[in-house]
Amino acid sequence: MIYIKNRDEIERIRESNQIVAQVLVFIKKYVKPGISTAELNKEIEAFIHRKKAKPAFKGLYGFPAGSCISIQDEVVHGIPSKKRILKKGEIVGIDVGVDLNGFFGDAAYTFIVDETDSESKKLLKVTEECLYLGIDKAVSNNRTGDIGYAIQNHAEKNKYSVVRELVGHGVGIKPHEEPQIPNYGRPNKGIRLKEGMVIAIEPMINMGRNEVHFAEDDWTVKTNDGKPSAHFEHSVAITENGPDILSKLTGSN
Repeated sequence: MIYIKNRDEIERIRESNQIVAQVLVFIKKYVKPGISTAELNKEIEAFIHRKKAKPAFKGLYGFPAGSCISIQDEVVHGIPSKKRILKKGEIVGIDVGVDLNGFFGDAAYTFIVDETDSESKKLLKVTEECLYLGIDKAVSNNRTGDIGYAIQNHAEKNKYSVVRELVGHGVGIKPHEEPQIPNYGRPNKGIRLKEGMVIAIEPMINMGRNEVHFAEDDWTVKTNDGKPSAHFEHSVAITENGPDILSKLTGSN
């Protein structure tokens, strides 16, 4: 079911997304060599609780933590662990969901642990560019394929590949809603976008080939060729004035 939100609902979804935006800014200072992903998750969950909200991912479909933390060739859904210690030069994707009074926010950012090689920096830059090119197409009467094509075209133009098994989604009333938002596609194909939809656009772009698999924990998705992957995400409302990025940090926070 596709939920069409009214203005009040969109503002409440914005409030939850602002906490997501704040926590992603807050956690940056902890992304350093020597810290475990479990420690990062502990800080994230504590921050969300201080905002009188709940970590939306914790317990969702059985996921054990409040954030997904994925390193290097891990595309998404990495489970935080005391044994997973960040190393200099790694790229770390952090995906956070927030439940504030029954309204949901969702966003992700990929960080670099200190300095890293220019190849990894370029992957992050292009993936974030893919996100914003997709957002530009999130307007009423466009279709999901317009978003996917914009993302795919930019990624492949830069010799990267798009993960196809995982997609963006509707968000707000539930953590995951219809429609699905693939990061590939053809213009003017797919579900038509309407004012009042709120969607999470989240390109997952691989440095190598697009094939992925589940790790032994049945959660973490990894690239088959072992090459790095990057992940950026925003929750976006489709309005009469164009795309409204709800998870973009506002000046009032």
